[in-house]
Amino acid sequence: MKKSLILISLAAALSLSAAEQPASQQKAVAAEGVKYIKILGKELKGKLVKYLKQDPSGLQGAYFCSKSAQRITKEVNAKFPDNIKVRRTALKYRNPDNKPDATDVKVMEQMEAAAKAGKLEKKPVVVKVGETERVYVPLIAQKACLKCHGPVEKIDPKVKETIAKHYPDDKAVGFHEGDLRGVVVAEIAPEAK
Repeated sequence: MKKSLILISLAAALSLSAAEQPASQQKAVAAEGVKYIKILGKELKGKLVKYLKQDPSGLQGAYFCSKSAQRITKEVNAKFPDNIKVRRTALKYRNPDNKPDATDVKVMEQMEAAAKAGKLEKKPVVVKVGETERVYVPLIAQKACLKCHGPVEKIDPKVKETIAKHYPDDKAVGFHEGDLRGVVVAEIAPEAK
């Protein structure tokens, strides 16, 4: 009961934050954020899919992510305007560099509650944090994701070994197809004048 009240309070707080803007402005912010999220997603997913096709066990994909995902994220962000940043995070994260902040946690808990109720919408969520607007897009676990993020007992032993080597405090396992895996966040700060 207490958890339900907390989730309802969080949902209301997030809704109020987003409701402060006119719908047309929210749509524009969401569209801009999604544009940048898609750029990062295309870059990361394109390379990851290539490795997963080469090695169905997931080992090459796990190695790619451990060695290249953060670097590629930085390279892609370097091409964006100075007031834009895109990142990935999750409640159960693998890389400590992707650890969520308090706002991320609130948004993902709201999304997770909606997912458990069968009401998760894949549309972006816009939240204002100070002067910065954040656009959150849910990442839904797909079958290919489970090679590295699925139930521990179903992950290839070599993949588990690679993950343990690079991420000794890994939390990003135990997912099933259709679960909320995490989010991609575009942060849009006011432009410097």
